[in-house]
Order: sequence, then structure tokens, then C-alpha cells
Amino acid sequence: MAHAFATAPIRALIVEDNRDICENIAAYLEKHSYILDFAYDGISAMHLALTNPFDVIVLDLMLPGMSGLNFCKKLRTDAKIETPVLMLTARDTLDDKLKGFEAGADDYLVKPFALQELHVRLQALYKRSRGKTDELLTVGDLTLNRSTLQVHRAGQRVDLNPACMKLLQRLMEVAPSVVSRDDLETLLWADERPDGDALRSHLYKLRQAIDRPFDNPLVHTVHRIGYRIAEDVK
Repeated sequence: MAHAFATAPIRALIVEDNRDICENIAAYLEKHSYILDFAYDGISAMHLALTNPFDVIVLDLMLPGMSGLNFCKKLRTDAKIETPVLMLTARDTLDDKLKGFEAGADDYLVKPFALQELHVRLQALYKRSRGKTDELLTVGDLTLNRSTLQVHRAGQRVDLNPACMKLLQRLMEVAPSVVSRDDLETLLWADERPDGDALRSHLYKLRQAIDRPFDNPLVHTVHRIGYRIAEDVK
């Protein structure tokens, strides 16, 4: 059995002043059983965040009333609220991302973005926040202990290099959902992506380690989208 993602609806606060983007997000996420609230400025967003128990927050950086950075800082330092925050912005420099993380953001997605990627990232944030005490990830007969970084399959220890370990952990955290190529490349290299298809090389090594010695493969390619880890994929 895969490490199950919670079936309960995710309650999300979307803080974004562009109404068209809000409508697109709503149309997609509501199909995946999200319960959504919207704020179009930082002050309204803070009121909602202080008075409602959200599971995740999607936060635009450039907002009227209060910037996304200031919102995030106040949420963390003044209100002591630890709700996962995904920062959504058109700014894509490393310096901007670092400022977002320093303010308390948990993840960062650059506009324009794929709605499917937003969904997968929110799943991962929600799952990590709910599973802080659950250090063991399991998919079929494969296990990964997030504290010790030990991997076993069918009782046999599997040794992985740091890049493969990062890829495996991300795939297992959201299993059986698909993780986009872009998400995995960002995970490994941020803005300093190497030339060529280095991601394919790392995934080949990961498959050699966790799939080749066993009867059924767990790592699967989703054509033109990304990768997933799951049992019994048809």
C-alpha cells in the first residue's frame, strides 16, 4: 500500500489580487476537493488567516495594502501561525526567492505556472505539515526514513547518492501523484540548471537502485509531464 495522501478536503487561502488568476485556480482546485477562500489584498488576507484554520496558503508577492513578504513575516513572527505558505510571484531571481524563504515561505512558484504543478506542490506542503511526526514514507515494499535517510526495499538496504535521495523523497511524499520535470529540476539545481538532460541521468540511477533488482518497477514516467512513484500503474 502507498503512503496515502489524506482524503479530507484541503482548505486553502488564495491571496492574489488578479481576479482572472483566482478564477483559474478555483476552477482547477475545486475539482480536486479543495475548500477555497480568497483575499485580494494583504490586510484582508491577514484577517482571514487569523480567524480561520487553513491547511495551506497561496500567497502572491505583490499585493495592495500589505506585501506578500510583510504578510508572511507577520504571520510567522507576530501571529506565530505555521500554516504552510506557497509564495506565488512573477519574480524569479534567486535573491527574490531567498527573501521569500527568509520571510517564512515554505515553497515558491513562479508565474506563469501550471495548475497541475500548483496542485502537486500544495499536496506536498499539506502532507509534510500533517506528517511531521511520521518519518517513515512507504510505497509498496519500499520505505524511506526521513530522519535517518535510510532506504529499504523488500527488507534490503538501498544506497543512494544525495541527488537520488532528494528525488526519491519528493516522489514518495506526494505518491502516487505526478511530479513535473520542472519541479524535480528546481529541487536539484534551483536556477543553476546544467546543460543537457541531467535529470534523466539521475532518474536512471534511481531506477537502477530501487527497481532493477526487483520484479515490479515503482518509478514511472508520465509522458511529457513528469514522474511518479506508485504500485500497479496501468
